[in-house]
Amino acid sequence: MTAKDKLVHKLKNRHIQMIALGGVIGTGLFFGAAKSIHSTGPSIILSYILGGLIIYIIMRALGEMTVHQPSSGSFSDYANRYISNYAGFISGWTAWFQYTVVCMVELTAVAFFLDYWITGIPHWLICLGLLAIFTMIQLISVQLFGEFEFWFAGIKIVAIILMLFLSAYLVTFNPHIHAGVKDNLHSYSQMSVFFSSGIKGFLFSLVIVVFSFGGTEFVSIAAGEAENPKKSIPRAISGVIARIIVFYILTIVAILCLYPFNKLNSNISPFVDVFKQIGIDQAATVMNAVAITAALSSFNSIFYAGSRMLFSLSKQGSAPQYFSHTSKNNIPARATLFTSVCIVIGVIVNYMFPEKAIMYLLVIATCAILVCWFMVLLTQIYFRKKVALDKITYRLIAYPFSTIFAMAALVFIMLVMLWMDDMRMSVIVTPVWLFVLSLFYAFKVKQTRKKAAR
Repeated sequence: MTAKDKLVHKLKNRHIQMIALGGVIGTGLFFGAAKSIHSTGPSIILSYILGGLIIYIIMRALGEMTVHQPSSGSFSDYANRYISNYAGFISGWTAWFQYTVVCMVELTAVAFFLDYWITGIPHWLICLGLLAIFTMIQLISVQLFGEFEFWFAGIKIVAIILMLFLSAYLVTFNPHIHAGVKDNLHSYSQMSVFFSSGIKGFLFSLVIVVFSFGGTEFVSIAAGEAENPKKSIPRAISGVIARIIVFYILTIVAILCLYPFNKLNSNISPFVDVFKQIGIDQAATVMNAVAITAALSSFNSIFYAGSRMLFSLSKQGSAPQYFSHTSKNNIPARATLFTSVCIVIGVIVNYMFPEKAIMYLLVIATCAILVCWFMVLLTQIYFRKKVALDKITYRLIAYPFSTIFAMAALVFIMLVMLWMDDMRMSVIVTPVWLFVLSLFYAFKVKQTRKKAAR
């Protein structure tokens, strides 16, 4: 590897913290929350708590390996190192596929949010324009990406906190809303309302929660370009629970208090819908702008993660060496451009299915997320076998029971998806995807052996 083909450590601790937030607070919260509330009612809070526990275990497991040896290839590189090249190949390409599809979801969400103000502009045109702008940002420098993400993520964090304070004020001091909160809470105390769609609806909501938390692992990928990963990564991972409580659970509680959940419009951001319904149009307008910012911030983080994953795959020999080169600014420009071109598929999907695009893309991404998380946990088991315990400075609590619990939960969620009409096909296609990847891997191995024999 030449000096010019290495990534540089330019991301500061504040960048890493915001990248961690940027990946997890996006379309899943600002768009998917309404669908998840509709799926199960107030018990969605339990879904987020359970999902938060699972993702915390996954992130802590990934954190063990990341702090031990930071890498922009993250769990793909670790699977390659601690299990096999085949495991690294499957993990890396599935992750890259996941990130590419989620990028399409985030861009599509922005187009939907813009419909609140402006109608008539084709969604595919909005997606294409935004993709071009963000591709240029990613190609200039990693520091610019970090600064851009810092301020974009900062806007949505401040907005959510202000929204929580406003909600608390309205609940406490607005007589009309205060009376409504009492009625809502009294209604929610009944089990038939708390689990409005029964156990089936509750289980279905877990699938949407999984998608909401997809992207939390980006912070591990950013470690490859962090100035001080051994300090910043544990801090970012340890904050996962706090972020889930503040940015998911408390916001859902605020929505449930302010307005009856069964009257929410599942086709727009619940934050926008709630403030519009209670007559605070200015707050609704601000929250729609924040939703757009959140989706763009998430897209920015995911796009970054996808290009770095492809770059790492090429370094492992699991992708063409063409993608292993960096520009004079130490940006993996070829990997970035290729990922950008593949995201154009999302533009085509929006052109062909403007109303259904976001659901189609979300379904595809969710299974890829589950596969990647399962591989993280499996890799951690192998990591623990090969690395002495005294050399692991950042550890998962209650290993191996916590790891086994999280793995079983992911398998269970995949089985629940077979029960869902919208998700079933994605689960069925997942083994086909893994089989196709396996064929490509076998072809790669064969070609490598031929070259070695010459």
